[in-house]
Amino acid sequence: MKLQSPGFKILDRYILGKFLSTYFFAIAMIIVIVVTFDYVEKIDDFTELKAPFKAIAFDYYLNFIPFFVNQFSGLFTFIACIFFTSKMAYQTEIIAMLSGGMSFRRLMWPYFLGAVIIAALSLLLSLWLIPISQQHIVRFEQQYIKRHTNGTYDRHIYRQIDPGTFAYIRGYNEQSQQASFFALEHYDGGTMTHSLEAADVHFDPETKRWTALRYTQRMFDSTGMESFSQHRNLDTLINLEATELGRISELILTMNIVQLNKFLSQQRDKGSDELGIIEVERHSRFAYPLSTFILTLIGVSLSSRKVRGGTGLHIGIGITLCFSYILFNRFFAEFAKSGTLPPWIAVWLPNIIYLCIAVYLYRKAPK
Repeated sequence: MKLQSPGFKILDRYILGKFLSTYFFAIAMIIVIVVTFDYVEKIDDFTELKAPFKAIAFDYYLNFIPFFVNQFSGLFTFIACIFFTSKMAYQTEIIAMLSGGMSFRRLMWPYFLGAVIIAALSLLLSLWLIPISQQHIVRFEQQYIKRHTNGTYDRHIYRQIDPGTFAYIRGYNEQSQQASFFALEHYDGGTMTHSLEAADVHFDPETKRWTALRYTQRMFDSTGMESFSQHRNLDTLINLEATELGRISELILTMNIVQLNKFLSQQRDKGSDELGIIEVERHSRFAYPLSTFILTLIGVSLSSRKVRGGTGLHIGIGITLCFSYILFNRFFAEFAKSGTLPPWIAVWLPNIIYLCIAVYLYRKAPK
């Protein structure tokens, strides 16, 4: 079935082809540069830890590429838009199209079709493929990159497992599944009521049980007086998954959207103080791909007018706008993580601001 409105013509294929080819060419070129610099930076680790070439190429860099493509997709969509459109404007091709009766809205049709393709690719990467690639990267870095050989676990792990109940784990080792110290603390209205402490504790990820040869129980009465007792053979079950022991900021990168939603619901039930980080990640996986449409509209509207300075001026203004968008994203995300702003507002606010800019530039674009 053929599209009747607005129709897909030779000119549309030409614009769409140039848009996408410029985008993928720019991405390919920058990937080659980034991979080269990254390899030079890490070559000492690869050599010292005897990383095989197959693992470097396929386990690390092949999985590194999707993350990088998605991270800078908006920037290169913008650059592709501006570079190609500005060139057409400088050669008065756009003026000829508009003079021939084509509306500016009709001119946007192939650009937005290209944006749909890029946004769909970005969503696929964000929601499903990048979490898989991140798992491979984490495993590779733990084995072959020095600064990651200690794993993705902090020295001191503090997690809320239920409202008013916190677990503190020190020196957890993933290989032996042991911790040098374990404490289970209970609070009532911000005051500790009792706790359980043990050294040299073993964790069973299947049963979620923590065991130790000895442990100490501490009790606090209403006056704040402390009493304690010592016991043998600790065997306690707590509501804590093995995956929750890792750094939350790194852990959530390895989760697809279904796993992330489940993890968020689980942490919300526990009253976790890490909810801001998780919600920022979840909203970002949708907000950033959808920004492709906003950046495309800004790029075409900005570069469709022939100005003195030509392509260089358009690219300079465009890159400034795009980097300011990325900066706003990072800036507001930190507010969300600290609890200053609701996560959905912090993540979507840059899109709203730049949508207003896009609408303004669209209205000022040559008609």
